[in-house]
Amino acid sequence: MNEQELSQRLTVVGKAVPKGARLADIGSDHAYLPVALMLADKITYAVCGEVVAGPFHSAQTQVAKSGLTEKIVVRLADGLAAIEPADNINAITIAGMGGTLIANILENGKIQGQLTGKERLILQPNVGEANVRFWLQKEGYQIIAEDILAENDKIYEVIVAEKTGVKQQLSEKEVFFGPHLLAEKNSVFLKKWQQEQLALKKVLTQLQKAKVIPEEKVAAIQKELSWIEEVLSC
Repeated sequence: MNEQELSQRLTVVGKAVPKGARLADIGSDHAYLPVALMLADKITYAVCGEVVAGPFHSAQTQVAKSGLTEKIVVRLADGLAAIEPADNINAITIAGMGGTLIANILENGKIQGQLTGKERLILQPNVGEANVRFWLQKEGYQIIAEDILAENDKIYEVIVAEKTGVKQQLSEKEVFFGPHLLAEKNSVFLKKWQQEQLALKKVLTQLQKAKVIPEEKVAAIQKELSWIEEVLSC
């Protein structure tokens, strides 16, 4: 993967970025996504945020090598603290992190005033997608699109959300599976939940063998398994 040829995962994320956007890419690593979008004339400005020195310097090097230092700013900062008011950001991408971490980044950004609610959020959690959807619903965002893809033996979900003025009420199942993904139920979605079903059954078996059975945890897994079985049987 490089700035000329993104991974399939980042390509899907990039497609959800609006044309002409002013983008903040949080956890930008090598800055491949904003550089590729700028070279394709898809965005007009970008901030690359990195909290770790190594990836921060890698992003700086990539931006400089691409001749984009006047259009892409690289900042060493924690989460949305990379965004400054003068940036006028209207799209935020956060990819390749756990769902709990993404939700925490968004929550901290809201508290600190970097997240205004006017931005399109394009989020790609590696795990814990339900945590992201729960936060979005709680904060009045509407999930306007979702995608699911398989790449290098891994399955990824991409969640796109905006504050549209229309309050979205998701069921527990929609938070768990994703409202758009649940409605479509494509082959990658079914493959993911077949894998998750097997994994949860193994966890359940181990829990039930424990000397002290965690009843609450067992009940939660049994509920999730019943949802999965229902989806896979349709």
